[in-house]
Amino acid sequence: MDVTGKEAEMSTDPKWARTPEALARLSPQERYVTQENGTERPFTGALLEEKRDGIFVDVVSGEPLFASADKYESGCGWPSFTRPITKEALAELRDDSHGMVRTEVRSSHADSHLGHVFPDGPPDQGGLRYCINSAALRFIPLEEMEAEGYGDYIDFVKAGRKEAVK
Repeated sequence: MDVTGKEAEMSTDPKWARTPEALARLSPQERYVTQENGTERPFTGALLEEKRDGIFVDVVSGEPLFASADKYESGCGWPSFTRPITKEALAELRDDSHGMVRTEVRSSHADSHLGHVFPDGPPDQGGLRYCINSAALRFIPLEEMEAEGYGDYIDFVKAGRKEAVK
C-alpha cells in the first residue's frame, strides 16, 4: 500500500473520463460518495450481498475496477475485494482524516472516491481488503457484459482467475 502521501497519478484516457453528463446522472448518494469523499452507512449498500458473476465498474466512468471472483465477505459492512482487476485501475492516497491514517482508494481515470484499502484481508490472497462503497460502483452481470461493452473481460470472469486483465 502506498501511504507516502504523494498525489496519485490519474489517467487522462478519454474512454473512462469523468464527464459533466456522467456527473449529472449520479444519484445524491453516488455524488456524495464519489465526488465529496463520503461514506455510505455500513450494511446499507446495494452491492454488499451481490454474489453473481460479473464485474464492478466505476459508477461515474464505467471503468472496470473489481471482479466478482475477488469479492468476499469481510463482515465490515461494505463490499470487500482482495484486489482490483488491474493495479492501474486504482490510485492510492494517504488519508489522515478522522484522527487516523488510512489509504484512500480512488478510480485512476475518473478520480472517483471509492473507499479504502486495509492490510487485514485474506493472507492467502495477498492480505489486502479493499473496502468499497456500493454507491461508487455499478455491477455488470456476466450475461450483460458483452452488450455493455465489457466483452474483453468475459473470459476473465468465467475462469474466475485472480490474474489481472491486460
